[in-house]
This record gives sequence, C-alpha cells and structure tokens, in this order.
Amino acid sequence: MEKRRIAILGSTGSIGKQTLDVVREHRDLFDVELLVCRSNWELMAEQAREFDVNAVVISDKSHYRSLQDALEDSDTKVFAGMDSACDLVAGDNIDVVVASIAGFSGLEPTLSAIRAGKVIALANKETLVAAGAIVMDLAERMGAPILPVDSEHSAIFQCLLSAQGNKIEKIHLTASGGPFRTWEKSRIETATKAMALKHPNWDMGAKITIDSATMMNKGFEVIEARWLFDMPVERINVVVHPESIIHSMIEFEDGAVIAQMANPDMREPIQLALGFPERLPLANEKLDFAKLGSISFFSPDLDKFPALGLAFKAMERGGNIPCVMDAANEAAVAAYLRDRIPFYGISDVIGECMERFSFIEKPTLEDIFSTNEEAYSMAESLISSIERRS
Repeated sequence: MEKRRIAILGSTGSIGKQTLDVVREHRDLFDVELLVCRSNWELMAEQAREFDVNAVVISDKSHYRSLQDALEDSDTKVFAGMDSACDLVAGDNIDVVVASIAGFSGLEPTLSAIRAGKVIALANKETLVAAGAIVMDLAERMGAPILPVDSEHSAIFQCLLSAQGNKIEKIHLTASGGPFRTWEKSRIETATKAMALKHPNWDMGAKITIDSATMMNKGFEVIEARWLFDMPVERINVVVHPESIIHSMIEFEDGAVIAQMANPDMREPIQLALGFPERLPLANEKLDFAKLGSISFFSPDLDKFPALGLAFKAMERGGNIPCVMDAANEAAVAAYLRDRIPFYGISDVIGECMERFSFIEKPTLEDIFSTNEEAYSMAESLISSIERRS
C-alpha cells in the first residue's frame, strides 16, 4: 500500500484522537497533513508537533493567536476559520479526509473535500442526515468514495463485501440501548446529564453520548444507512444488542444473515476506512468466544425512546424534515447539557419543530443551510418556553 496523506476534521474529538492512535501504529503508511478543530488549541498544538503536521486550522478565530504562538517555532502553518478548512481540505497534498467534526458544522468542509474528489472517511452523522441526497449525488458525480467510520455502517459495509451482488432484503442496525435501557420511563424523566453521559460500552463526546441515551443517535444511523447503502427506510431494522459485539447485520432474501463482530473499539472501523481495501494489523483486544458467553437482542421501546421514532418519521416525510430534526436535536441536546430542559424535553422540542416547520420536498443546498439556521432558532424559542414554564 502506498503511503496515504490524511486530513482530520475534528482532530481533538474522540474519533480524531483515535484516528491518530491508528496513525501511531502505522507511521510508515500514513502522514497527517492537516488538522482542524473548533477550540482546543492546546491539544491540537501537541498533535501538530507529534505528527509534524503541515497545517492546522482553528475554526474559533478567538484562539488563533494562542495556537500561532504555541507553534511559532515549528514548520506547521496556522490558519483560522472554517473557510480556511474548506480551502485546505481540497489541497493536492491530501488523499483521505476523516470527517469527524460533530454537528452540522461538519457539512461544509466535507462538501469541499467531496468536490475535490477526496476519499471521505465519514464519521460525521449530520452530513447525511441533513443533506443525504445532495451529498451522495455530489460524491457520485465527483468520484469521491465515502467510506463509513461509524461502527454500525462499517459493519454493514464489510458484510456487503461478501454479498457478491446478491440482493439485500434488510439491514439490521444494532444499538447498545444506552445507559437507560433497563430504566423505567418515570425514572428516565428525571435523568441528569451526569447519568446520561455514562455510556456502558463506548467512549464518545458529550453530544453523541446524549444522542445515544435518547436513541436519536440510532435514528441518525437509520437515515445514514438509507443514503450510504441506497436502502428504503422500511427495510432498515433497529435491534437493541447491549453487549455491542455484533455491530450490524445484513439479511438476504433467503433469510440468511451475515454479521460483523468485534469488541467495541472505534479504531477498527477507522483503520479499515484509512487503509481500504487492505486490512492492517491492530493492537486491540480480540474476541474470545469462550469467554463471551451469551449475547442478547431486544426490540427498541419507542415509548421510552421517542427520538428514535421521530427519526423514522423524518425519513418517511423526507425533504428538509431530517435537517429540521437534526438542527432541533442539536439545539435541544446543548440545552440539556446546560440544564435548561429535562431529558424528555429533547424529543419534545424535536417533535414540535418537525410539526411546525415548512416542508420543502426537494431542498437545494441553500435550502438546507437556511433550514438548519431557522430550525435551530425555532428550537431555541421552544427551549426558552420550557424554561419559563419550569
């Protein structure tokens, strides 16, 4: 395999840090050319020094001077603002772009990388949730492969490699169930953010951990799977699998099912996306089936986790409604993390925004950006109303 040059959008987040773990194991195969983060300039400066990075971008311009001072005696070039990230990610010195900026803000630089025909290792869910049709059409036209990094979509991708073109009847997305899987609804209603942030299996950022607790994260993954694998939403099933050993499955017309299994470790799907089609050695804990014992499966409880049902409704309605859902969720999760609304306030805000917002059947990219802004503002207004009532 020839050496590949990598850009990491979101280098200081969970996926970004684990991507650099993979690079540490394979310094002979990967060079890090570009790092982008929102505000954690201290960590990004350390990363830039360790990996002798060509350029870094801090999207929060207020930290530009601090980052520049921290790297003044290095050869790393320092930039600020998302426009700089969009320009640099399209450079001739980059082969693979790891798109792991959390939230809607990850869409624009990912689109820039797609327009430049880069290989996209996609970890940002909102890119396909908000603008799936637009993104996939652009990727096809520009010849930009999109390789999934989410463990579930990577699992489906790996299973499809063995399908040899045979028709897939159904996709089964597995879900851990989050920290509240066994709780009664009345107890979940009073869940604090500290409780919601204690995921049983995965180490993730705060926003995605709350999304897992509400199961909106799985709803996002349903929408992603619809676009990544061109699968109608009615043929995508969600099953709760608390052990997180089977990462997802595909089912054929004859009822045969192929599953991808591994211990929970995001470095495996990250490394697969970086090195595809080659599989590289990884210093991780391998499955020991004798010690594994039993594994279990349950249907998701949409009464306890209404956010998952909202995601199915958003995809069924289509148009700009998934974008509305995404923006409202982003605002509501931020409010929950600031103790502004209760746990079920998140799904209440999302559902209300989806009902109120003006429907656009075939949104343009401009429509998507305006929908995101307006839906976020609508959600903020609803959040303020909840605060006044409490």
